[in-house]
Amino acid sequence: MLLRNRAVVALGLRMCSSHVTKGPLADAVKHSSDMSEFREVFSKAKHIAIITGAGVSAESGVPTFRGKNEKWRKWLSQDLATPEAFSRDPSRVWEFYHYRRELVMNKKPSAVHLALAECEVRLKKQGRSVVIITQCIDDLHRQAGSKHVLNVHGSLMETRCMSCGHVSVNKRSPICAPLKNKGDPGPDVPDAQIPVDKLPRCEERECNGLLRPNVVFFGETLDSHILTKVEKEIETCDLCLVVGTSSIVYPAAMFGPRIASRGVPVAEFNIHTTPKSEYFMYHFQGPCGTTLPQALAQHESEVF
Repeated sequence: MLLRNRAVVALGLRMCSSHVTKGPLADAVKHSSDMSEFREVFSKAKHIAIITGAGVSAESGVPTFRGKNEKWRKWLSQDLATPEAFSRDPSRVWEFYHYRRELVMNKKPSAVHLALAECEVRLKKQGRSVVIITQCIDDLHRQAGSKHVLNVHGSLMETRCMSCGHVSVNKRSPICAPLKNKGDPGPDVPDAQIPVDKLPRCEERECNGLLRPNVVFFGETLDSHILTKVEKEIETCDLCLVVGTSSIVYPAAMFGPRIASRGVPVAEFNIHTTPKSEYFMYHFQGPCGTTLPQALAQHESEVF
């Protein structure tokens, strides 16, 4: 796959501007935590969009890289996950991502991932659809069996060539020999200082370019092709669930409120309220692994 177009598109700009300042989005609503009422709404929905964030990964034991996990060695994660950091020291950045890749490879899908995958399969048999729009980069949704997944921030299990732009799935462990047993996050661990020609390289014919993780670094724009697909989903869904996301990272933070601005029911599942909770019809507080499976379980009205 050739390098995707990452130009800023009007969609991304609209999500962060006009919908925030006028229309229904500007009016806060009193949300409900009535699960029975939500279940009735769920039973009638034909096209469900589910937006997931780091809280879903946390259910599988994946660190959120915020708070106590915000640092890797002595650096903040957001200072390592930038194009400038990769350009300055690709060895250090690859150590950081190698650590994250190896950590994720040892995790299993949680009750949240499994409930979402089961729901997608079950509803498909009824002519209904489920799409997952995820900010997570760990690939656990697909491991659980979900098929219709839009990764807005990319994937740890993919690489992209800095020279030819080729994107490929890469689940090798380690991703290259010099990174074996590297990436320890301890504050006193020295950098491996791996020569750039020994870091992951492109295997496309006659390329051998330096590979980078195919994730969206801080300061980069989202893939315009993915955003176009997201646009379609948020304009056509008739129910939205916002699961395990802090709703502070844009433009994804505006997906749920934008759907709510159409009058579509939006239900938030989180361990606490978020800056966007006031815009949603439902809010279910508590661990997603407890609340979500109950919400998505087979409804008595479902007929196969």
